[in-house]
Amino acid sequence: MNTRVAPAVVVLSQNSVMVGRKITNVLPGAKLYGLVNRTHDVDISFSNFGETVRELFAAGTPIIGICAAGILIRTIAPLLTDKGQEPPVLAVAEDGSAVVPLLGGLNGVNDLARQVGEALNIKPAITTTGDIRFHTALLSPPSGYHLANPEHGKKFIADLLAGGKVRLEGTAPWLSESNLPIDENGELIIQVTENLGNPSSNCLVYHPAKIAIAISTKIINPTTGQPQGKLAIIGIGPGASQWMSPQVKEILEAATDLVGYKTYINLIGHLADGKRVHESDNRVEAERAYQALELAAEGKYVVVVSSGDPGIYAMAAAVFEVLEQYHKPEWQTIDIQVAPGISAMQAAAARIGAPLGHDFCVISLSDILKPWEIIAQRITAAAISDFVIAFYNPVSKERTWQLAAAKKILMEHRKPHTPVVLGRNLGRKGEEVKVITLEELEPALADMRTVIIIGSSHTRQIQQDNHIWVYTSRRYNSEE
Repeated sequence: MNTRVAPAVVVLSQNSVMVGRKITNVLPGAKLYGLVNRTHDVDISFSNFGETVRELFAAGTPIIGICAAGILIRTIAPLLTDKGQEPPVLAVAEDGSAVVPLLGGLNGVNDLARQVGEALNIKPAITTTGDIRFHTALLSPPSGYHLANPEHGKKFIADLLAGGKVRLEGTAPWLSESNLPIDENGELIIQVTENLGNPSSNCLVYHPAKIAIAISTKIINPTTGQPQGKLAIIGIGPGASQWMSPQVKEILEAATDLVGYKTYINLIGHLADGKRVHESDNRVEAERAYQALELAAEGKYVVVVSSGDPGIYAMAAAVFEVLEQYHKPEWQTIDIQVAPGISAMQAAAARIGAPLGHDFCVISLSDILKPWEIIAQRITAAAISDFVIAFYNPVSKERTWQLAAAKKILMEHRKPHTPVVLGRNLGRKGEEVKVITLEELEPALADMRTVIIIGSSHTRQIQQDNHIWVYTSRRYNSEE
């Protein structure tokens, strides 16, 4: 099992917290996730089950859901694309009476299920035929062994289940002590070797973890090697082509592959012509970052496309998170660069004047990756400190209450007539910028394509002929 990533134990009610704690206590680094307002004494709170579970799955985090198996399956189903990359997913009954492995057979889900079962003093409901019959998982070898040809595993195991015999070449206690039908005349072969072996549909090759070092004064293979991979994480701005920097345009022209959310790639226009395009859903940032790093490791020039600025609630942080999390040797030589872009708050501010003319801060209202309690603390601190505040991700279809809660906090520290700027679809078709007061702010006025700027006590709204401008004074009079 891949133990680099600590599991997430997800509970939906307080009744499940005790079972969840039994599990986290035996899994080093595991975190207990609990539904906000329904659980307490958890490590991380969340408000949206679906978005949270999909984020964890896309990041490669093993998931132990203390809930019905069907809920997990329906939630994760849109992300099921590569069996070899799926992290372990388990369903555990609310009272701890059942442990059912669902996904991640190639990444140690059955071993994880046994650990959970041992913690709960029950036998896991393992349904993998090979694991049950042979007491070993050929496609998920234990630590210290690597399967060289997993692509041949499906047919090999099918032949085994059909009655085939196995000839074992090499030494591996986990194989010799299993229930595999070992026969020196077997037509199926398992090789345990430091050499390349002869991988095929009739021969699985396992390499033990050993190091071979050789020194030569001559190049072993004089042919041209693979070029160094490049990965650029770019910001294309909110949408208007004139807001895209010359650096970003040069990068796009030189790239071989584009990775990103379909809507953002469409904004590139003709600059995407002739490139290999890898589109994905907007909610799978970690999966997108992993794919980009893998492509760059193959020697390609890969561009990860973000709207706005890639370092502000966008893909730059996701790439570096994945780079640190997996620490794959082949990623270490990739030439990585980040190319900045105009952010939504800058675009909105420019359209309406200069509301960011003095000290300001930026806060995301999405509680998918951080608990609402932390967000509320930051809003309170910013309000007390009289910062202008830019809100990102204010409202989504499934998440509307956060903006109303933020307004309630702000009304305790700001005057009702404080100017508020709403910028939507900036630089795109249907652009809309309006000015209201804090008192008038409602969730129905915003969506995920809206950035909201809350003025400070020194933010002013002025009229110039038929145009409204909003600005925050550069001077701060302590007597005001």
